[in-house]
Amino acid sequence: MTTNPKRLGFFTRLLDDATPAERYRLATEQIVKAEEQGFDAAWVAQHHFNHDEGGLPSPFVFLSHVAARTSRIRLGTGIVTLPLEAPLRVAEDAVVFDLLSNGRFELGVGSGGTPSSFTAFGLDNSQRGAIHGANLNIVRNAFAGADVGGGNHLYPEGKSLLNRIWQATFSVDGGRRAGLAGDGLMLSRTQPRSPDNPDASLAELQNPIIDAYLAALPSGVEPRILASRTLFVADDRATALKWAEIGLRRVASKFASTGHLLTSDRLEDLIRTLDTHVGEPQDVIATLAEDTTLGRVTDISFQVHSVDPPHELILRSLELTAQQVAPALGWRDHCPTPRIAIAR
Repeated sequence: MTTNPKRLGFFTRLLDDATPAERYRLATEQIVKAEEQGFDAAWVAQHHFNHDEGGLPSPFVFLSHVAARTSRIRLGTGIVTLPLEAPLRVAEDAVVFDLLSNGRFELGVGSGGTPSSFTAFGLDNSQRGAIHGANLNIVRNAFAGADVGGGNHLYPEGKSLLNRIWQATFSVDGGRRAGLAGDGLMLSRTQPRSPDNPDASLAELQNPIIDAYLAALPSGVEPRILASRTLFVADDRATALKWAEIGLRRVASKFASTGHLLTSDRLEDLIRTLDTHVGEPQDVIATLAEDTTLGRVTDISFQVHSVDPPHELILRSLELTAQQVAPALGWRDHCPTPRIAIAR
């Protein structure tokens, strides 16, 4: 077994097949289970309006509820869609939640969100990058204690959160920006391929982003690189593939509409094209070991989306991941504060 300790995370988009209230209850149980199994962090995504996109428009409210049910696991946003938010309110909610959770908050931000969501907020989707950059500066300056206008300063103050900002990106330029800022880098579980290289691996797309991030990172700043991956582990392969077939076929057309090149509707091709790790423990250990990105990251966050199996199987997948998959890959060291040994 190799020694490559990493922080392990559980990521949920709150997409359980249930009512909104039940989704929140099930996701809370899953995070409690993750803490019991020794996961280091739990992340939730923010999505507006669409039942099938994501079930949570208000991540700070939900995470406050989860904080009251947990005691150790770190709780993060992956991501807050910052262009759609009032940035000072994000800064205020972040510092209040961080205090209520005993310093367990990680602030992930990004410019994501469906184009129609920008319309609903009275914004032009084409301006999302510029708005995101301006809003992130406001959040950062507020954390730093700068005058936020009218001689006012953030209260409670948020200086400690300056070292807990994460930027999500699909691009090399985005990786460079995160590095220059000294922020953490968040990598997606999958990305569209270009027509001239439809068979590119996820590692081929994401290793250059890591290269740019590390090259831009100021001297002395510890790298923070989080890779999300779709992972569903079951006790037997047949169960895993059964739910993978249901889940991936359900979302295949949507992925195609967002730029993914789906050359076949065979299940094994959908699993490969959509960067899904699925099977019994030895199956996913083997496919995760092939992902050269993961050897370079400091944090790995697993999500069952887009397979989205039933709740009880999600809980079992968390157990198998913590007890068999992560140890087999050398990703657990059981130290109280898992830290990282990652080289440039």
